[in-house]
Amino acid sequence: MIGNDWDQILRAELGKPYFQELQNVLAAEYAQYKVYPSKENIYEALKLTSYEGTKAVILGQDPYHGPGQAHGLSFSVLPGVRIPPSLHNIYKELTADLGIPAPNHGTLTHWAKQGVLLLNTVLTVREGEANSHQGLGWELFTDAVIAALNEREQPIVFILWGSPAQKKGAFIDETKHKVIKSSHPSPLAAYRGFLGSKPFSETNAFLESRGIVPIDWAIPNI
Repeated sequence: MIGNDWDQILRAELGKPYFQELQNVLAAEYAQYKVYPSKENIYEALKLTSYEGTKAVILGQDPYHGPGQAHGLSFSVLPGVRIPPSLHNIYKELTADLGIPAPNHGTLTHWAKQGVLLLNTVLTVREGEANSHQGLGWELFTDAVIAALNEREQPIVFILWGSPAQKKGAFIDETKHKVIKSSHPSPLAAYRGFLGSKPFSETNAFLESRGIVPIDWAIPNI
């Protein structure tokens, strides 16, 4: 289904009754409504960032619900789409933290391909209806993804912005992994601790301290 080591890691999860029911509900949703992202992009985060290749996790909530925005990576939008406010603040912090200028687009595949798992809690949404696919079963699936990463011996950085992400990551073993917490980068919350939190340099400092190649956070322009 995914095409890398996640297929084996999640094999048992994909066979559970809730996941089968979720697939049935999604088939009906895609048939009846405009749903984002496109079907082929639902698992894009896992496709681009393998289990063994994951170095850091940035946990989002549900996908953008505007036309042409979501493509399966948290906080990321397709090329040519206006950079959303939360991502604008992420870029602002990136510049303040590492001196890296913001790219001219909002597509984060450069991070994903280096081991940054850009995972949303819920992987689909109806157009114009934020949180419309909450409670369908995605939360159980993404809990299983995080639990599998938590079990890994090689350390990972979990970047949890805002209280929903922090609640979802509450069980992470901080004796082994690094957890970075702050407020959410949305305009409503960014000034309550996100801006100035230096998550990018902190992530790389931890990875390097464990002998892991750091992330190149500089996203090339298109």
